Amino acid sequence: MVIIAASILTGCLTLFYILMILYLNQGWGRIKHFKNPDVKPVTFVSILIAARNEEGKIDKTIQDILAQDYPRELFELIIVDDHSTDRTSEIILSFASSGVKLIKLNESEILNSYKKKAITEAINASRGELIITTDADCRMNRSWLRTIASYYESGNYNLISSPVTYFEERNAFEDMQTLEFLFLIGLGAAGIGNKMPATCNGANLAYRKEVFIKLNGFKGIDELASGDDELFLHKVASAYPGTIGFCKSRDAIVYTHAKDNLRDFIQQRKRWASKSTRYKNKSVIFLGLTVWLFNLSFIGNFISGFIDPVFWTIGLIALLIKMVVEILFLIPLCSFAERKTLLLYQPLSSVIHIFYLVFIGIVGNSGKYNWKGRMVR
Repeated sequence: MVIIAASILTGCLTLFYILMILYLNQGWGRIKHFKNPDVKPVTFVSILIAARNEEGKIDKTIQDILAQDYPRELFELIIVDDHSTDRTSEIILSFASSGVKLIKLNESEILNSYKKKAITEAINASRGELIITTDADCRMNRSWLRTIASYYESGNYNLISSPVTYFEERNAFEDMQTLEFLFLIGLGAAGIGNKMPATCNGANLAYRKEVFIKLNGFKGIDELASGDDELFLHKVASAYPGTIGFCKSRDAIVYTHAKDNLRDFIQQRKRWASKSTRYKNKSVIFLGLTVWLFNLSFIGNFISGFIDPVFWTIGLIALLIKMVVEILFLIPLCSFAERKTLLLYQPLSSVIHIFYLVFIGIVGNSGKYNWKGRMVR
């Protein structure tokens, strides 16, 4: 009786996962590749970066932005130094002659969300119709800004999510992070394609300044350290349904680096998972919980297999199905990012992901985590 119940439960969760991945595939396919039109830009853009202790990389990010093939009179770069203790401010100031603006946070009270404070300060000082946020350790090609601005001008968008990927990996650990990250970017894009926006990445996010002001910025989500991207996406999607876009173009990709050790990786994923505690969309919450239970079922079947090996058979069948449908979703994503060789890691990554997702689902929704040298929640 127990075996039958376990088989039915695992089967239902597996069927749900299959349908979900097929739905994601459909969402990704609905988004058309955006080709940058050869037209003269008209939108003034404010590019904002919140930086803390980024002396090792921020100069390259600034150089990439200043080298954009976008009219210099139509964009500004504002960087907020969030209490750095290194040479970050000094490096930013060295670009002052190129028009780069520096704001230094100087509030004395302890905050839980310094990044949201930094972005808000930058927006208050900005002149752009369109706000684009990125991170201080990111790289982009020369057409990045023109592509996003052209996409914005091509439709009635209040918020635009654009692709982010890792690059310059040095080992298998970082390669597998890239593969997982592509899955997450695809998940966010597919949600937008299916008219159910759920996730995005603040390293490559654009929105109308007017919309930010009308929605009172991060008010209502400012008690959480993270969430300047996803939770704000949810605010915009709720207030202005149908006005979220995903810029599906290789020229719009922002590149950053995977974490080089397990500790930093876990801290980052705990931060990302912490945002789920503030989700209000019941459909998104249901999807996330069901996927978590699906992965938990593998652990349950594995442990139960020591009592009766038939549970191992049940789990193995579900695992093979999981691998196949995930690969089907990842093939077009890896093709888009021109990283098809990463698919070789999928079988191993699919297994590791079970234990990692269950663990992060628990610790990411409870307690504090370290972010930029601070303990926050």
